[in-house]
Amino acid sequence: MGAVESRLAELGLTLPEVAKPVAAYVPAVRNGDQVLTSGQLPVVGGVLKQTGKVGAEVTAEEAKALAQICALNALAAVKSVIGDLDLIDQVVKVVGFVASAPDFTGQPSVVNGASELLGQVLGEAGVHARSAVGVAVLPLDAPVEVEIQVRVKA
Repeated sequence: MGAVESRLAELGLTLPEVAKPVAAYVPAVRNGDQVLTSGQLPVVGGVLKQTGKVGAEVTAEEAKALAQICALNALAAVKSVIGDLDLIDQVVKVVGFVASAPDFTGQPSVVNGASELLGQVLGEAGVHARSAVGVAVLPLDAPVEVEIQVRVKA
């Protein structure tokens, strides 16, 4: 177990199996020194953890925890391409999509679930640029979806 997975364990977290795609795509692709993930849903053990809109059926606090699950799934997707999370040099960009009730405006605090996890696990390498976007609906009625882009060591 590498340093990144050891830090996950210290936080009481384990890296899941790579989530199976729900359509015609792969979980992650390497392009030179970059790995880009597909959008990751809050899937645990092959099952979507929760459904609904944030600010309606899902609270902001619940959604923040779901964004953390999405980030874990994104790290699993990265590992499936590079083999060792210790090869991550920098998280370059995080994009979080939040299925929002019409009056919900707390998308940034929801996506903090992903950002904070990446910072806790990767330290300075987890500091990144980010977008947090409210949307009407996500695949499978998921409340949150997160994708990441990382730069890896040669």
